[in-house]
This record gives sequence, structure tokens and C-alpha cells, in this order.
Amino acid sequence: MAEFFLELFTEEIPPNLQINARENLIINIKNFLDRENITYKGKSKSYSTPNRLVIYYENIDINIIKEAQEIRGPSVDAPQKALDGFTRSNKINFSDIYKKKTEKGVFYFFRTSSLKLKTLDLLEENMPSILEKTTWKKSMKWGDNDLYWGRPLKSILAVFDESLVKFKFHHLESRYYTFIDKEFEDKSKKFKNFKLYNSFLKKRGIILDQELRKNFIKNKLKKNSQKKNLYIEIDEKLLNEVTNIVESPNIISCQFDLNFLKIPKEILITTMKHHQKYFPTFDEKNNLTNNFLIVANTKDVKGLIKNGNQRVVEARLNDAQFFWEKNKSQSLVKQVSKLKNINFFKGLGTYLDKAQRIRKLSGLISDELLISKEKIEIASSICKVDLLSDLVGEFPELQGIMGGYFAEEQGFEKDIYLAVREHYLPTGPESKIPKKPYSLALSFSDKLDTLVGFFGIGFKPTSSKDPFALRRSALGLIRLIIENNRNFNIRELINYSCVLYDEQGIKFDQKEINKELNIFFTDRIKNYMKDKSIRTDITECALSSYGIDNILKVYKKSITLNKLINNSIGEDVLFSYKRASSIINDELKDRKIELSSTTNPILFKTEYENNLYKKVQNLRKYFSSIDKQENYENTLINLASSRKEVTAFFDNVKVNDKDISIKKNRLELLQMLCKTFDNYLNFSKIESVK
Repeated sequence: MAEFFLELFTEEIPPNLQINARENLIINIKNFLDRENITYKGKSKSYSTPNRLVIYYENIDINIIKEAQEIRGPSVDAPQKALDGFTRSNKINFSDIYKKKTEKGVFYFFRTSSLKLKTLDLLEENMPSILEKTTWKKSMKWGDNDLYWGRPLKSILAVFDESLVKFKFHHLESRYYTFIDKEFEDKSKKFKNFKLYNSFLKKRGIILDQELRKNFIKNKLKKNSQKKNLYIEIDEKLLNEVTNIVESPNIISCQFDLNFLKIPKEILITTMKHHQKYFPTFDEKNNLTNNFLIVANTKDVKGLIKNGNQRVVEARLNDAQFFWEKNKSQSLVKQVSKLKNINFFKGLGTYLDKAQRIRKLSGLISDELLISKEKIEIASSICKVDLLSDLVGEFPELQGIMGGYFAEEQGFEKDIYLAVREHYLPTGPESKIPKKPYSLALSFSDKLDTLVGFFGIGFKPTSSKDPFALRRSALGLIRLIIENNRNFNIRELINYSCVLYDEQGIKFDQKEINKELNIFFTDRIKNYMKDKSIRTDITECALSSYGIDNILKVYKKSITLNKLINNSIGEDVLFSYKRASSIINDELKDRKIELSSTTNPILFKTEYENNLYKKVQNLRKYFSSIDKQENYENTLINLASSRKEVTAFFDNVKVNDKDISIKKNRLELLQMLCKTFDNYLNFSKIESVK
């Protein structure tokens, strides 16, 4: 058994290209090994740094045996041209072939010899094609050679069993050597095994394994901040990005002028995290400090890296401070009309048009939330004005947030500026949810208007693409309802939104939009429930009962039933319902009996009928008395309590009585039971207890 490792040394690869390439490369090599029946045991791993893509396999067979095979060729009736092609492609002579009868006729065959092949030879033969199959998210032709690659490829190190895997790939030939200093490419070193290679890199401070590098950076960031009694919030996205832009990580503590802390913290954090890839720090009260941490790709012996980064961040913060001072005093109200100069989207009007639609839509929602219509309409009118500001132009990530700060600075009430600040939330499945009624109304209106508009002009998501993040908008609406414990009649609001577009001269097929969005929301609810580990059949059952107009009930009743379905309560509920519904379905399938919605107690012949009837009446009384604060678990417990009467009924009563009136009356009793159960959910769609 032997090891194989490959290093592709390139000019600096961006993180997104790097990750994609290393994953693609190891898949291509695995496919080759599997195709050639080359066995391997133990470790296989792909590594990457900004300059290196590395593949490592251990315990690979040095030799493989290819067993003799019988290869079928063309039919004996095929033209000579086909036979010539068969012999030529397999590098055999006519004398090597023979005829053989099969179920499908007589064909030419030849038998290969058993072969012992060297894995090294197969690697040398196949490596060029393996590398050729490597896909990049973005590639181009670099220099005079014809290779399309993510970044210029400078060197190939390929070793198997301490021997060079010798091959040529475009302008490069593989070798034992790699560059040891990207700045001085004339320096190189020879390696015959992976252990020596990895150890040498470690001695130079290079952490080849990206997972180890990530954990190293994470721990060093925490330790460095703790030295100053500071707290650091590890942003996983930023951490992953930084991990893939350094190979020899070194943490450096930096500072900016305290005066910049007067600027809204979001500006400072965005500047540091998103623009400079720095890690901000916080004090024990979670206040932003003027300290920040950077991850450099080398040690800062002379302090040049620290000073350089401090100068860069201060320059950016100076610009931000200038824009903040300029923009915060520019009247939001006076600028509303300027929104007509910014298109929302082709076919959907301007941002002024959108603001007007949101204003009317949120005004309607305000009645449901019992909040001031005047205040929510003010918030709706100004919520997009910050798009005109220099700050949002410089920091697009801060739209809405800056509008909230501007509104606060200009003396708007807290409900208003919070609504403006939070109306883009939630921005993802883990994003926080606006909880205040005004924020909820504005966020809901904005997202619904977007969904109706894009569906109206036919820009619906496909299975693979969702360029306008409409799935995220729909999920946001679902989360706004569930996590705020507030329900909205979505279809009614969709229709009203269509009317608002119509008033602006933008015509949609209201019926078609409602139909398409109903399907879209239904699918999103199913996905949301799946993520909450709620059984699919339970979700289906809830949706068939309430649809998208009562998402809150769909969720609450589903999660309660999902919790109880596998214990005695769920078992008793389903037993009672399924036992009764199966009898009804069997009797009604030929449609010879028509049942009324009531049953006649006078026709009862046994105490078991009377007992079940009384139980059903008690359950119906319960459902008629419960209010909006229904305890769904108690409801299921009540339904489950009917099992005693249902079991006694079926044990002692023959439904299929020869007297048709008695039979019909008993079926109507069972139907009453099922319809009473349907007050909770449509249990017919539940597959089973387990």
C-alpha cells in the first residue's frame, strides 16, 4: 500500500473559488480510482490555502489485477466497417476475434488477457484528464498557454509511493518540487512524501488543513480579546472567509479613534466585517469598542501590518462619518418625492410607487393589529428614503437600518423609527424577527408587495434559481406570523395588493396570482414544518383544514399533534377516528346510502349507541365553547377520551343492521364523530401512529 498526494500551486485563489475547486478535484480523483478498481483504505482529504490545492490519499494499492473479460463486438451481419472499427478501437487483430451465439443473435467477441497494472502508470496516464475535468466557478485563460483555470497555475507536485507521477498538463510538467515562498518563486524544495511536505509547511507557520486553520484562528481570536477583557462575536461566515484567505494566520490587535464610536455602530461593524474582514470587539455590556482584530498572513515583526490596517480603517471611517453628518439632517419627509427617480423594478414602478402601496397595505393591517393607522402610514412613506443617502450608497447592507437612525435623529416617534429600521427583517432563516406591531406591519406589507409584484410580472422562482429571494420573502412572512403569534388572511391581502397595483396602472391576473401564490406559500409552509421536524402527513392534514389563511393554526395544531401522536393520546385519537371513518368510507363508496348531518337518538337500540352519542355531544359542546386561546393539547386529550365509547360501540354494535334505517342512523352517528374530530384537523390524511 502507498500514499498519493498532489499539490497545485497557483497565484492567490479567492475563497469561493478555492472551496469549490478543492471539493471538485477530490471527487474527480475518487471517480478515477473507483473506475479503475484501485482500492484505497484510510485517509483521503482535500486541502487548500490561498496558493495551494492539495489532495492526499493513503493506503492505495500499488498494483491492480484486471481480470480477463469477454468483450462483445458488432453482429456478424454488421457491415465490415463496423468490424474494422471494433478491432481498431480495441487494438486487436481480426484473428483475435470469434463468433458466439447469444439470445439476441450471433456476435463477434474477443477475450482480454488478465493484466497486472501499476497504479503509478495509471495515474500518469490519467492525471491530465482528471485535472482537465476540474471545474471552477469562474475561470479564464492566463498568459500565453491555452489553460483555462481559476488563477494562473504555477507548479504541479505529484507523488505516488515516493515516486514522481510524471505527466504534462498544458504548459507544466509535474515534479517533486513546490514553491516554498510565493514572493520568491525561484525558491523551491523537493518532497517525496506527504509527511515531510506537511511538516515543512508547519515549520514555516503554514496550516494546510483548513479545518485546523479555522479552529486555530477562532481560538486565537478569543484568547487575544480575553487578554483585554473584551468579547468577540465569532461570525461564522467571516471566519470561513478569513480562513481561506490566509495560510499562515497571525492575529493582530488594532484600534481606531474613539471619536468614531459616536457613529451608529452598524456603520462601524459593516466597515470592519464586510469591507475589511476585521473582527470587532465588545465590552462586558455588549457595547462596541474601538478595538478590533485582524487575521494577517504573516507575523507583523515591525508593526507595519498593524499600522497599515489602522490607517485604512480610519480613512473609511472618516468617509462614513462625513456621510453620516451630511445625511442625518436631510429631511426624510421632504425627500419622499425623490423616490420617483429610483426604479423598484421594470414593470413594477418606482420606489415612490412601492412606498405608496406599502402605505395602504400596512394601513389595512393596522386595523388587525389595533395600532395607529396614521403612524404606520408615516413609517411606510419614509421607509425607503434612505436609499437616496450617500451612506446606503456606500454601505448597501445598511438600508433600512440607516433610515431608522435618520428618523430617530429627526425626532420621529420610537414606533416609527423602529419600524423603518426593522422592516427588512427577517433577512434569513436565522435572522431576528421584528416583534413590535408597527415593525411587524411594515415588514409584512413590504414583503407581500414584493411577492405579488414579481409573481404578477412572471418572475417566479424556478427549481434552481431564485434571483430575487422570493422564497426568503415568503419564509419571512411565515415566520412573522408564527413567531409573533399573529395571524393574517394572506389571500385577502394578496387580493388587496393586486388592487393597489391596479390603481397605479399595473395590471395583473388577480385570480392567477392568488392561485400561484397559494401553491408557493403552501410549499414554503411544508418546508418550514419539515425543518421543525413535523411529520409531512400532519402538515398535509393541517393545510387541508386551514390552508394559508390561518398559518398560525396550521403550525400550532401541527406541532401539538406531532408532539403527541406517538404516545397514548395520539394513538387513542387516531384509533377512534380511523375506526369510524373506515366504516363510513366502506359503506359510502358505492354511493347507495346518503347520510344526513345528524343522527336520531330515538332509533338507538343499545346503551353503547347512547353512550357514544353523549360523548360526541360533549365534544361538540367543548368545541363550541373554546375561545381563541384554545389549548390544543387539551383538545387532543378530550378527543382521545372518546376511545372508550368508540371501542365499546364497535365491540357490541353491528353497524350493518338489516334494518336500513337503523344502519343509516348508526353511520350518521359515526359521521358526527368524525366531523367533530375534524374541528381539530382533517385526520383522514394521517397515515398512521408510527
